[in-house]
Amino acid sequence: MTDKKSILLLTRPICPPWDEGSKDFAYTLAKYASDFEIHLLTCKKSPFQKPSFRNGGNIVCHDIYTFSEWNFEQKARAYIFLIKEFLIKGGKDYDILHSFFTPTKLNVFALKICLRNKKLKTIQTLATLRDDIYSDEHIKKIIHADLIITYSDYAKEKLKKIGFGNVQRIYPGIDINLFSPAPKKMELMRKFETKEDDFVINYTGEYVRLGDMDDVVSVFSDLAKVNKNFKLHLAVRVKNEKDAKKKEEVGEKFEKEGIFDRVAFIDDGSYVMEDIFNLCDVSIFPAQTMAGKFDIPLVVPEAMACGKPVIASNLERLKYFLNEENSILINPGDQESLRDNILYLYSNPEARRELGEKGMRFARENFDILKIVKEYEKVYESL
Repeated sequence: MTDKKSILLLTRPICPPWDEGSKDFAYTLAKYASDFEIHLLTCKKSPFQKPSFRNGGNIVCHDIYTFSEWNFEQKARAYIFLIKEFLIKGGKDYDILHSFFTPTKLNVFALKICLRNKKLKTIQTLATLRDDIYSDEHIKKIIHADLIITYSDYAKEKLKKIGFGNVQRIYPGIDINLFSPAPKKMELMRKFETKEDDFVINYTGEYVRLGDMDDVVSVFSDLAKVNKNFKLHLAVRVKNEKDAKKKEEVGEKFEKEGIFDRVAFIDDGSYVMEDIFNLCDVSIFPAQTMAGKFDIPLVVPEAMACGKPVIASNLERLKYFLNEENSILINPGDQESLRDNILYLYSNPEARRELGEKGMRFARENFDILKIVKEYEKVYESL
């Protein structure tokens, strides 16, 4: 060990594609937290294998994973690593274990076995409580660390209400150096067949889980039929068979409406999200449910940081950080309001610019990774 505090970040594989909020944040945190020795669980595709990402020698990579997909084999590899480091070696190489997993009964049980009688401090960063499926009593059983850090004030208030006192809210961080206004990349415009005079609506959500894809399809179908300048970018991952089936269904609907050429399906992983946001004129997040989703979906502040106006649902969790000052909020499932507000922003460039600037200031003030890293550094020093 060095003289610096040693932090093990317990995460999914830290490697591309950058499409999962917690590992993406852990990767960014490690790049900037130079006052500590940061241990990462990586695979050979990790960018930290390059010397330029070694952060002055402060990053230690443990190549325990074989690829990025989070399946049973990769979970087993993480558990074997913990057994080796803590049950066999005694955990002597670490001062703090910082977990980014959404806690479940199984992974918490495994952690407790590995960490029993160990003196190192523990932190859980919770992107969501999953209180859509867990009762208060169940939540009490699976949250165990010395310090609980929540992404949102919603989760912080919930935990305090059921008896937790060791809770702090720290927003997830985004790299403002990357997520900032930038010119459209011509090679991406050619790839996605997007013209300079197109009005691009970006949707970065999910095909099934958020319950809003039918709303997006219906609203865009109406818009595209009355104005040829509208273009839809669907930057949406296909994560499972249900998503694949829904994507096929969506394509068939657009084909039937005769507007398939107005839609770009952006899901091959050959891009970075800051470039996608900078292609659009407005970004929408009209979710009908946040069940199973992080309390703060990073795609929202990322779009804001790029200066893009955001239209989102006024769901309780989203309203903890979104308001009428930094975004346009609509009722879930209100297709008419979604359509009308897109048309309003299209017809009012000044209003579009003003809302984009307000959102950008909000994102920079609250989600800048350098600010977030300082908050985590204070936490690490305090334990």
